[in-house]
Amino acid sequence: MKAVILAGGFGTRISEESGVRPKPMVEIGGKPILWHIMKIYSAHGINDFVICCGYKGHMIKEYFSNYFLHMSDVTFDLRNNSMEIHRKNSEPWKVTLVDTGENTMTGGRIKRVANYVKSETFCLTYGDGVSDVNISASIAFHKKQKTLVTLTAVQQPGRFGIFTLGDESTRIESFKEKPKGGGSENAWINGGFFVVEPEALDFISDDQTVWEKDPLEKLAEIDQLSAFKHFGFWHPMDTLRDKQVLENLCNANKAPWKIW
Repeated sequence: MKAVILAGGFGTRISEESGVRPKPMVEIGGKPILWHIMKIYSAHGINDFVICCGYKGHMIKEYFSNYFLHMSDVTFDLRNNSMEIHRKNSEPWKVTLVDTGENTMTGGRIKRVANYVKSETFCLTYGDGVSDVNISASIAFHKKQKTLVTLTAVQQPGRFGIFTLGDESTRIESFKEKPKGGGSENAWINGGFFVVEPEALDFISDDQTVWEKDPLEKLAEIDQLSAFKHFGFWHPMDTLRDKQVLENLCNANKAPWKIW
C-alpha cells in the first residue's frame, strides 16, 4: 500500500521557518517532520510514498537525492575519483516526488497524483502533523466500514474541521471545515491519516478543490465517510509554539509518535 503525503503548502502560520524551507522540511529533533511522518508509516510496513510537492519542492527532492549518502559511511578517493560505501543506514523506502503546483489546493494535489496510486486503496496524510495512531488498525477498520474514505478522528479544541460522533458511532453524517463557534463533548476533528479508495478522487473537481470542503462534505452526505477514533497522541505543527512543543518532547525522549 502507498502513502500519499501532502507537502506543498506555504505554511504561512509558521512563516519564520517556512520562509526558507517547505513546512514539511522543518526539523524536529534534527530530522524533518516529513521524515518522522514517514517513519510512522514505515513502522506499520508501509514504505512506498508519494509526496505531493509544491512550495520549495526542490528542497524536498534534494533531501531525498542525498539521503542515501547522508545515512552511510563513505570514503571519497579524490585522486582516483571514486567513492566506496562502507555501511548504510538508509530506510527501505521508495519515494516518488511529484510537483503538484505551487498554488494547487489540497484536493487538487491529491487528484494530480492519481496516476501514481492508480486503482489501489491508499493512505493519505498531511506533511505537518505527528501521532501514535495505529495505522494498521485504521486500515483494517476502513476495510470493514466499506466506505470510500476513512479519516482519523481526534479530539482537539478549535482551529480544525469538526463533526459530531456518538460514543458508538463510526459514520460521519455532517462534516464542516473550521466552522465558527464552539463544539461539544462529542465534537471531533479531522486528524488526517486517511485511508482512501481511488473512487473518492472522482469527488475532486480541479486544482482549486479543497479536499476538506466539497469532497469530504459530499462523501459524508452519502454515507461514504467513516471515522477511526484515535484517543492517543496527535499534534500538528502549525506555529512556532507547536514546533517547540514537539521539539521539547523529542529532546526529552518522550515523543509518543516514535513507535519505531
